[in-house]
Amino acid sequence: MSVSTAAADQSVCAPLPVLGRDVTVPLVTGGEVTYAALDYAASAPALQRVWDDVAAYAPYYGSVHRGAGYLSQLSTDLFENARRTVAEFLDCREGDQVIFTRSTTDSLNLLAAALPADCQVFVFETEHHASLLPWRDARVTCLNAPRTPQQAVESLERALAGRDPHGPALVCVTGASNVTGELWPVRELAAAAHAHGARVVLDAAQLAPHHPVSVRDLDVDWVAFSGHKLYAPFGSGVLAGRADWLREAEPYLAGGGASRKVTRREDGGVEVEWHESAARHEAGSPNVIGAYSIASACKALTEAGFDTLVAREQHLIRKVREGLAEVPEVKILSLFGDDSPRVGVISFVVEGWNSSHFAAALSAEYGIGVRDGLFCAHPLVRTLLGSDPETQGECGAPEAAPGEKSLNAIRVSFGAGTPDEHVERFVRAVRELVRYGAKWNYRTEDGRCVPAV
Repeated sequence: MSVSTAAADQSVCAPLPVLGRDVTVPLVTGGEVTYAALDYAASAPALQRVWDDVAAYAPYYGSVHRGAGYLSQLSTDLFENARRTVAEFLDCREGDQVIFTRSTTDSLNLLAAALPADCQVFVFETEHHASLLPWRDARVTCLNAPRTPQQAVESLERALAGRDPHGPALVCVTGASNVTGELWPVRELAAAAHAHGARVVLDAAQLAPHHPVSVRDLDVDWVAFSGHKLYAPFGSGVLAGRADWLREAEPYLAGGGASRKVTRREDGGVEVEWHESAARHEAGSPNVIGAYSIASACKALTEAGFDTLVAREQHLIRKVREGLAEVPEVKILSLFGDDSPRVGVISFVVEGWNSSHFAAALSAEYGIGVRDGLFCAHPLVRTLLGSDPETQGECGAPEAAPGEKSLNAIRVSFGAGTPDEHVERFVRAVRELVRYGAKWNYRTEDGRCVPAV
């Protein structure tokens, strides 16, 4: 997977309009400032286009499938058209299913529930918990963090060479790290997996908002992502890919919509004939607005052009990385090195600072929203920080008071809606905090650093 480097040192295009771009927040030191949302890796703001599309549809909302009324039929068409839009966005193969879920986590848990008996799963310790934890009921081989893309491929090949060649196997890989932003060699990992008779699921939660994702080109069997990271935060996600394992598995949830026919048995029980389509795993009333919002975001990103979006994001990445490089106390976390292609996700630590204290000061004194903690990727962050893998830590919460050593880092992330001013203000704020210290006193409250009143 390659990344465009066409951007010059100036902005190559305007950011896509997003909600919240004019929101002001109070500063603890007095006054207000326009909020700089730099936590896209957790949840990206809604695209204005998505919000407008949802608002236009909302008066026509109705329950999908089997409704005789006009609004129900309209909503059903919209829901199924959204499925087709997502399939086109992902360049799915003929016969692939697109299932609407709640999130990436929900998608991967659904797939985990559909694994054939005695399936062996291979996953790197570098995965987000959404793609690291769902496989607990399978035979799991957890691979150590690689230090180069080639090492990742070689490590997977060695592990697969030692597996039972007759049983089913699944490899779970990330497209872009939610900690370092680094792109993984998805195509090469998929080739290695298929050479050893294993299938591949791609966690594209951090990839799909930043780069085109082609199921055909990457040759993955499934892909999962979340609407709330794709500028469509309305409670939906996607699992798309091969239908056979999904069609043969028990429904993820039992209920209306998943069933084709239900009859009583003489013994008092019921017989159920389940759908074989995507509806098999979409029991209950579907989140029509969530699905429609994802389709709207897919159209907006496609129309904007990923070449343009990638070029502009690389421009912002350079601004941040070059700015942080001028502060000796800052250490950027990386697996593959400075030259590795990446998306707009950068994690770092600051010498002499508790990361939660630093993040709190960025928010309270500069109006900049970043994230601190272990980012729901505990094994990876511990590896990057050189800590004991047995050290306990709560996701997103610091383990010590301000000024004390703590196992956590700071993450800044951005995307299609980020203006240059936000990253420029962030870089200035980092320099000032490191040079002059915080202007305010902070205390720990419920595991978080907050301004002292």
